Amino acid sequence: MKRRFGLLGGRLVHSHSPMLHGLLADYEYRLYEKKPEELDGFLRSGDFDGLNVTIPYKQAVIPYLAEISPQARRIGSVNTIVRRQGGALYGDNTDAAGMQAALNGIPASISGQKVLVLGSGGTSLTACDVVRQAGGTPVVISRKGENTYDQLEKHGDAAGLINATPVGMYPNVEASPVDLTRLPYLRFVMDAVYNPLRTRLLLQANELGIPCAGGLTMLVWQAAYACQLFTGQPLPARRVLDAERKLRKKVTNLVIVGMPGAGKSSLGRLAARDLDMPLVDLDEEIVRAASQTIPHIFEAEGEAGFRRREAEALRQAALKGGQVIVTGGGAPVSAQNREWLRMNGVVAHITRPIAALPTEGRPVSQANSLEALWQMRKADYAACADVTLPNETTLQACASAVEEAYHEALCPERS
Repeated sequence: MKRRFGLLGGRLVHSHSPMLHGLLADYEYRLYEKKPEELDGFLRSGDFDGLNVTIPYKQAVIPYLAEISPQARRIGSVNTIVRRQGGALYGDNTDAAGMQAALNGIPASISGQKVLVLGSGGTSLTACDVVRQAGGTPVVISRKGENTYDQLEKHGDAAGLINATPVGMYPNVEASPVDLTRLPYLRFVMDAVYNPLRTRLLLQANELGIPCAGGLTMLVWQAAYACQLFTGQPLPARRVLDAERKLRKKVTNLVIVGMPGAGKSSLGRLAARDLDMPLVDLDEEIVRAASQTIPHIFEAEGEAGFRRREAEALRQAALKGGQVIVTGGGAPVSAQNREWLRMNGVVAHITRPIAALPTEGRPVSQANSLEALWQMRKADYAACADVTLPNETTLQACASAVEEAYHEALCPERS
């Protein structure tokens, strides 16, 4: 009989943990979504051999534990529980090691630096401990207390920032906990949120040239250390990196943007086939939803009406993961569209000589000079793209280059 492990939390509908633990080891792993009034009965039931613990129970579980690790005691937060022989529960905190792994990927120099930690919950306690153990000085920023968001400027000399709140997490992806321009000396930013992969906070850090890391690496490595506690066996680093790569493929879109007629749809079909991923062609989605062709939509609703339909279809597709998404030529002109596409996407901008771009069946291309259209849009494509690739030889050669760029982005090597 397999040992029984799982994730305990309040809302777990979007959890990646079952897939992740399935990649790391061979044991049963369930989701235990419990209301606060159900917590006592569940923890006393003995119906598990080990648990990961997430919001809102990382501190609430502590009174049920016979023993906790020195690190978890120091932090005051537990995210991993193991049932020992005889039934006693042991608690530990693997979030700290996971967060350190994510910071190592930046890399972030913390020693001797002030680091702002947003929020005051269990993840904040972990972040503060990581900063202290690295020789830095954490300063907790919260809605109430000594240091609030309204007083952020008095910590304008901070070298680092860690978001330990759920602000910016799906589905409320348009939110961001702070405006980074208020902190002019930041050298790194980390967001513990992992859905979306690049929150609005991280996108702003990218724009400002601040090295940054998201929460998915933290999720993977805390799970790896929890797995070692569950099994009592070490995990090879290569297995963990492979698990991260596979999880990233499940949640990362390949997005193809470019001028009308650049070959995006054909490339998307090839890439979807080669990568074994579903294809979402936004123009086709718009046509399906409207039950009319794009020229007819332009005729009936004008370009403004088409763009509203496009934005609705784009947001719905972009905030999912593991798809090849082909956009219309004008989709990246909208700053909000660019943001949505980048949140879960590796964005490939496909270029093609202007003279080679067809115009038949393309209302915007027919109504404008293609050269003028390119001049108006090229900055928007550049702002959206992770990589720019020419489609000037064979379609398969371009598709192979797109797929290689996607693979390279999935999981950077870590020690």
